[in-house]
Amino acid sequence: MPRINKARATSAVVGTKEEKDAKFAAKVKSNIQKLGQGKDARVQVKLKDGTKLKGYVSQIGEDGFVVINDATGTTTEVPYSRTKQVNGNNLSNGAWIAIGVGILAAVLAIIIVAGNSD
Repeated sequence: MPRINKARATSAVVGTKEEKDAKFAAKVKSNIQKLGQGKDARVQVKLKDGTKLKGYVSQIGEDGFVVINDATGTTTEVPYSRTKQVNGNNLSNGAWIAIGVGILAAVLAIIIVAGNSD
């Protein structure tokens, strides 16, 4: 039975560190683009150097994005390649209206059911 060099087999499957970093940066870029930009595009970003940012995405570029901190107004350019983790959400006005309508419909249904049980 031939012996397989485990280290070589593992590196062939996983890829180089540069390849993994490039794939991760592309994933971050895609997710930031889906999130969008503007005051509704809220993010919490953790960089590879341990820096944490919180605010909203004001610009999206080819190599990175810009985060503005609401409290301080500080603008930080963030290269996709330096990003370790991004958490974000973007509930537009339409989404908030849909949530409100759903809650209103549920309350009305409860009132109707309670009124009919008497």
